Amino acid sequence: MRDQGEFLFTSESVSEGHPDKVADRISDTVLDAYLAADPYARVACETLVTTNRIVLAGETRGPSTITPEYLAHLARLAVHDIGYDQEGFSWRNAKIDVLLHAQSADIAAGVDAGNHSDGSNKDEGAGDQGIMFGYACTETDALMPAPIHYAHLILRRISELRKIGDARAVGLLPDAKSQVTLKYVDGKPVAATSIVVSTQHEAGMSQHDIKSMLRPLITELLPKGWMCSDEHFYVNPTGNFVIGGPDGDCGLTGRKIIVDTYGGAAPHGGGAFSGKDPTKVDRSAAYVCRYLAKNVVAAGLASRCTIQVSYAIGVSHPLSVYVDLHGTGRDVDQRKIEHTLRELVNLTPRGIREHLHLNRPIYVPTSAYGHFGREPSAELGTFTWEKTDLVPALKSAFGR
Repeated sequence: MRDQGEFLFTSESVSEGHPDKVADRISDTVLDAYLAADPYARVACETLVTTNRIVLAGETRGPSTITPEYLAHLARLAVHDIGYDQEGFSWRNAKIDVLLHAQSADIAAGVDAGNHSDGSNKDEGAGDQGIMFGYACTETDALMPAPIHYAHLILRRISELRKIGDARAVGLLPDAKSQVTLKYVDGKPVAATSIVVSTQHEAGMSQHDIKSMLRPLITELLPKGWMCSDEHFYVNPTGNFVIGGPDGDCGLTGRKIIVDTYGGAAPHGGGAFSGKDPTKVDRSAAYVCRYLAKNVVAAGLASRCTIQVSYAIGVSHPLSVYVDLHGTGRDVDQRKIEHTLRELVNLTPRGIREHLHLNRPIYVPTSAYGHFGREPSAELGTFTWEKTDLVPALKSAFGR
């Protein structure tokens, strides 16, 4: 994203009832079930949802007490919590196929720590090769890009009101999308020029009814004076949105990677998150990159920070660590930041897992409304990668 001039930038979010997010939720439900039974379980669970059908596939290694019947039960509970009890997709009678199988022995050999047949003794290796990115900026208090921050906020609020039966969301159903376009002046967001909300609803509700319900709600969520004109506030632009969720469109795990991260404001390595245990660096390394970038910005070293790391399957340490401050660094050497971050945090899969306490059942809350920019909870142990506990060490290292 540019730092100078005037421009528009757009990000979208999708609700927990969007078909792809239903799939993400079920995959993370499976992951949490395994980690609750064994913190070192291995899981790579993919989910497909369509009209009254749920299919789980992938690889696992964990306790035999986690049966297909138990996982089907958990999937049903997840659908119930999202709110689907419709003719075309219901927690009550959806058919569920659990097709998970054992993790490949070849992958396990590369990832596992310990003694090997060639006489070597190695630390845990990365679960796959790849590149991962983290990003932070000063556009919001959460140090997230403003367009994705507000796109998530709109849908989270609608979902909260829908679930408690609030009049401001009566008649709205689980499937929804939002899109926020912000005007930037010299790199800073100043107003929304357009907002789109498409939300599933009960039969008989008009576009005007829904628009009248949502406009004051969204106006309250945005900074004062940011709400766009009514002409550029689009609600269900195609008209009716009664048939939705997996009955209206097939959903798959991992298809919303830009929604899950920075809304397109930062690079993405291409790997999805949901359903993957922490040995999969697609997930854990992306989390630690966000953690490092957020701490750099929170320490006042820069206004924007992008961090990239890369891994090879079976190899413990990252092949590269790259820091880009986008010209906003405050008298700091980017190469020194790279060196300092590697000293502060062990970037092996084991090091990341232990530093951020990732081998616990904490992943269901991440499956909708973004993996980043959320409040860490000491009680629940969630979103540890959002902590800014490296700030004192970074300030000390750079004389701040």
